[in-house]
Amino acid sequence: MFQCFSHPCLLLAGMASACAAVLHLGVIVGGPSWYRFFGAGERMAQMAEAGRAYPAVVTAGISALLMLWAGYALSGAGAIGPLPLLKPALCLITAVYLLRGLAVVPMAVASVPQPATPFWYWSSAICLAIGIAHLTGLIGAWSSL
Repeated sequence: MFQCFSHPCLLLAGMASACAAVLHLGVIVGGPSWYRFFGAGERMAQMAEAGRAYPAVVTAGISALLMLWAGYALSGAGAIGPLPLLKPALCLITAVYLLRGLAVVPMAVASVPQPATPFWYWSSAICLAIGIAHLTGLIGAWSSL
């Protein structure tokens, strides 16, 4: 039976993805200085300064994807109704977060393909934490998905 918040780790993961989605929208509104601060790179910041649509379109796309991922986590948590392909989608989302979280390791160890920056360290830590929340929630919810 459908129970609200039956898997709190997935609830936490969903809320984190939703916060990340809203933050990405904030970057669009905040403009070039926000693109720089949040690690989007100087090229994206310069395009935003020039009034080009590309940075906003890419950032809005990332926001939409994160909101979709939030929906899947919330569905797995039991906070909203079941979404299609819930199990495989949650597995894929979990893998992406974990891989993104670990992406800084080769950068930190071997400076490949480029040295890790502070942005890479803190964003990787956030992604790894969200990935662990997803994994923990997915394991706990597996039989009920």
